Amino acid sequence: MAKDKILLYGANGYTGRLIADYADGYKLPLILAGRNAAALREMAAKHQLTSVVCSLDDRAQLEKILQDVCLVIHAAGPFAHTARQMVEACLATGTHYMDINGDLTVFEFIKSYHAAAVQANIMLIPGAGFDVVPTDCTALYLQQQLTDANQLELAFITQGGGISHGTATTMASKLGEGGAERRKGVIVKRPLGEKHIWLTVSGKKRLAVSIPWGDVATAHTTTGIPDITTYTGVTPGMRRMLKWQKLFNGLLRSGWMRRLIQHRIDSSPPGPTADQRARARTYVWGRVRNAAGQEASADLFCADGYTFTAHSCLLLAQKIASGNWKPGYQTPAGCYGAGLVWEVPGTVTAMADWQIMNTAV
Repeated sequence: MAKDKILLYGANGYTGRLIADYADGYKLPLILAGRNAAALREMAAKHQLTSVVCSLDDRAQLEKILQDVCLVIHAAGPFAHTARQMVEACLATGTHYMDINGDLTVFEFIKSYHAAAVQANIMLIPGAGFDVVPTDCTALYLQQQLTDANQLELAFITQGGGISHGTATTMASKLGEGGAERRKGVIVKRPLGEKHIWLTVSGKKRLAVSIPWGDVATAHTTTGIPDITTYTGVTPGMRRMLKWQKLFNGLLRSGWMRRLIQHRIDSSPPGPTADQRARARTYVWGRVRNAAGQEASADLFCADGYTFTAHSCLLLAQKIASGNWKPGYQTPAGCYGAGLVWEVPGTVTAMADWQIMNTAV
């Protein structure tokens, strides 16, 4: 039986639904999958697609489903709890794996399967959405401009929009755990928000503080740069709060506090509305330096994170389904070049035109 289907697991989640909504324009043979039978039937009828109900804990059923699937788009997080089951099922069945993860510890975990993926002749490409495509492409572009760079900074600032239940749940699971950056090639723990920078976005000064973004893991794989710090936009008031967070980390990690926060998440809207997404956009900035003090910087605007993720996943799925892939663990820009971000609808130049140098697959 030909492996020509693409399985969208977590299809009934917020981002999974967006991927399914945009899939018509990409002409991909999607199978909608997850655990909610009623929601999947409704989605399948809406999009005239097939659906299948499956738990990640049922390894035998999962492997049976994957027998005629060439690629999984894994959209069911938190990936710290769901990546292992799907990755191992993909390895067992010779199925390519893609996800929308943004957790740097999960990137490093999936990278540990590189040799197994090469042996199985499949690709593992986590972070195929907003986490981390635009920042990964920015990192590679800058490394190409300053090839001996030993320091990399990346930042993103969201203008408008909101967050989904899945994103909020992942963030809640990390409360009280602090931050991280890469130093001399090694990921080290640092206080959340320890560093800050000011960026000019659309003529306004915006504050960004250091966070453990996925590029602390992936950008090192893509560029080889040993020192990496990542930032996100905050208000000055939020930065002041972060200075005191270390006093409450134990409380934030407690079970009852996380259950309380999760209840608040579950009671909120599932994610930004279509109108909110249409009015939102994300600013991405990066800078590299070398030992001599030379530097290069670049920036861009892209669509809101959820819209970007849906288009990016489907674009990469098209490439993989057509045979454009590399075996083993891959990063988006490392596999498809710095120009990948410009293939995603909604990406525009912020300050100066990029001189793109693509990586041939």
